[in-house]
Amino acid sequence: MRPLGGLHVLTDAAGGPHALAAVAAAVAAGAPVVQVRAKGCTDRVLHGFARAVVELCRPAGTTCLVNDRVDVALAVGADGTHLGEHDLPLAAARRVAGPGHLLGGTARDPERARLLVDEGADYLGVGPAFATTTKTGLPDPIGPAGVAAVARAVPVPVVAIGGVTAARVAELLAAGAAGVAVVGAVSAAADPGAATRELLGALG
Repeated sequence: MRPLGGLHVLTDAAGGPHALAAVAAAVAAGAPVVQVRAKGCTDRVLHGFARAVVELCRPAGTTCLVNDRVDVALAVGADGTHLGEHDLPLAAARRVAGPGHLLGGTARDPERARLLVDEGADYLGVGPAFATTTKTGLPDPIGPAGVAAVARAVPVPVVAIGGVTAARVAELLAAGAAGVAVVGAVSAAADPGAATRELLGALG
């Protein structure tokens, strides 16, 4: 099983060549984890994009995850899958994917976090830590205190997501986060490589 690095760079399959170029820059800058999301694209588009991301990640030793879709993750040879609240249950995904596939779950409170770990989660995405405009319909931010409550409750790494910037990394690490996940901070940056290096520097 691939190690889980401290910086997760999220990218959207609907972004096409521009998104793929940002992934390439992030990987070249040392991003340890890339997660592929799909917003409003077909399964075929998602499959093609995820396969291209895996091909960028593999030579660099970068861990590649696919959001929501364990079937696509397995089809393209990704290292793992991140499952949201309305996706396939973690225990079911573990039966499909086997023990060597990284599985992450999404939590915002200790109770759900413990449940997901009991079901087989290798790590947890926790948030939104701060307000963000990247994704609509999110609940209120839980702040560093909310991240800390989850981190104290489970033995697996906690990755903070939502409104994360390099300036906010220190307080999230102090709260117990093992790492951070970013969307716009890298994918929407004028220089995704430089943005990746800044975040890695903040993570130490």
